[in-house]
Amino acid sequence: MVTEARDRAGGNITTVERDGYLWEEGPNSFQPSDPMLTMAVDCGLKDDLVLGDPDAPRFVLWKDKLRPVPGKLTDLPFFDLMSIPGKLRAGFGAIGLRPSPPGYEESVEQFVRRNLGAEVFERLIEPFCSGVYAGDPSKLSMKAAFGKVWKLEQTGGSIIGGTFKAIKERSSNPKPPRDPRLPTPKGQTVGSFRKGLRMLPDAICERLGSKVKLSWKLSSITKSDKGGYLLTYETPEGVVSLRSRSIVMTVPSYVASNILRPLSVAAADALSSFYYPPVAAVTISYPQEAIRDERLVDGELKGFGQLHPRSQGVETLGTIYSSSLFPNRAPNGRVLLLNYIGGATNTEIVSKTESQLVEAVDRDLRKMLIKPKAQDPFVTGVRVWPQAIPQFLVGHLDTLGTAKAALSDNGLDGLFLGGNYVSGVALGRCVEGAYEIASEVTGFLSQYAYK
Repeated sequence: MVTEARDRAGGNITTVERDGYLWEEGPNSFQPSDPMLTMAVDCGLKDDLVLGDPDAPRFVLWKDKLRPVPGKLTDLPFFDLMSIPGKLRAGFGAIGLRPSPPGYEESVEQFVRRNLGAEVFERLIEPFCSGVYAGDPSKLSMKAAFGKVWKLEQTGGSIIGGTFKAIKERSSNPKPPRDPRLPTPKGQTVGSFRKGLRMLPDAICERLGSKVKLSWKLSSITKSDKGGYLLTYETPEGVVSLRSRSIVMTVPSYVASNILRPLSVAAADALSSFYYPPVAAVTISYPQEAIRDERLVDGELKGFGQLHPRSQGVETLGTIYSSSLFPNRAPNGRVLLLNYIGGATNTEIVSKTESQLVEAVDRDLRKMLIKPKAQDPFVTGVRVWPQAIPQFLVGHLDTLGTAKAALSDNGLDGLFLGGNYVSGVALGRCVEGAYEIASEVTGFLSQYAYK
């Protein structure tokens, strides 16, 4: 059974369609990994998948100019986002000519500055952290937030060394044959669905049918005398109690903390320590002619979007070119832009009105993307998330381990923690984490199966 406190499934996935526009107010897209594609195909959404152009450029604002980001390491020499000394420093660091790792857990800033230099950090990684985590890279954990890259240095002695070692291991231990039902994305891209991300939870709900209970708010969990757990819900039909051998909690950590406190104070304390800064998703539209001429290619705005380093005097974290990324997102002749503002370094957004947020974003965009004298934007939606994205700060994995160990120490076997603070903040990682937890649940319940 799946229980959801809201009146719809999908958590923070929030697709809105109105006035000829289709936009997202929560997550915007996903990396089309095989687990993500498997979920989509299993839900009957293969024909509804839409993938962005893998060649669509991404831009970073630097010194009043939007500069394209290299798509891969070999592109680095040909881009003007970094100086020649900065590129050389990154290259030498990547092959291992850099200070050795310290004996403590590094922040993203410490790791990147040590391995790749100041320019890579300030012009690429810092704006990327702002765009993905809405976070402060001086506090985010490299191991927790970008574990795959962190592991390269651990296993190979350097980023390049670890890359070669990973390639060698993959060739000597080939993966099982890929599911022939899955589409094959071309290059590095992102995906969505024809009518937005909400199609995925809607399709899952349809397949599960009556097993999904909406507007069921979990008020307590207790251990049952008969084994397993007793869950008590407030529902539209009144108070309902259920007994279950296993529970997967995918609520935010601060919600899980409150519910679990009667069962384990130590687990509750650990879960309550995770930080979720506020973020606002501001979606606005301009006429095509409002775009600066130098930003147009063949008369159109093309690309994935743009990121803004905190050092460049722009409040908006980044802007996604929604109508360029996926089809049928805006009426003909209009450009739809999704802008994120706020985050760990700008928590004051919660005290601003919707019009003030729109004004801030519009003011920023007129510095580099929109013509200064263009007409005011059409506002499609403003969504403020007071507690938006869990921050994988230094010590995050240890704290999560403490919470899990406390549950085990209190005999709470069969109670699993899931969601974005466990698996990772990206939608694709949440889906991959769901498959991983499903496997754990299966293993746990197998002890009760008839032998």
